[in-house]
Amino acid sequence: MVNRRDLPPGFVYRAEFISVQEESALLEEISLLPFSTITLRGMPARRRVIHYGWVHGYESFKITPGPPLPQFLFPLRERAAQAIGLNPEELGEALLTEYTAGAAIGWHRDAPAFGIVLAVSLAGPCRLRFRKGEGAQRHTTETIVEPRSLYVLSGEARDQWQHCIPPTKGLRYSITFRTLRKQA
Repeated sequence: MVNRRDLPPGFVYRAEFISVQEESALLEEISLLPFSTITLRGMPARRRVIHYGWVHGYESFKITPGPPLPQFLFPLRERAAQAIGLNPEELGEALLTEYTAGAAIGWHRDAPAFGIVLAVSLAGPCRLRFRKGEGAQRHTTETIVEPRSLYVLSGEARDQWQHCIPPTKGLRYSITFRTLRKQA
């Protein structure tokens, strides 16, 4: 894995994490899934999602148990976990997101209940932007996330930086796996 120096510590990127054939097989499986529209502050978002393991309430900010991970995601979860030295079962949540052309996700940090974030990008590229600080102290940087790549948000990149995806130019999917934080 390559750790890009101009990006936040804890951000790791690996191009060509899966093959073209693996991507095609995943997209075929994904095409059969019942995505749901996200509603944020009473308005439907342009992206659609499916949660497995845990469901994050976009209005309540709480997580509740969700449907089990489908079999076709097990090999990808195992490979993603191995890439950063985790046991696959530690990745207790999977979030599949469909970004149609023009869909975006605003500045945020992933829900506090979740820890390490691993995402595999499919179909189209996107810009992934990061920011930290306020006013004159704000630092902003970005990278391109290519199809078939894996990126990881841990440590400072996960906890101290916000990230966003500006409107996509074409259809894109992400498969995001997340660990759960230990509750006190």
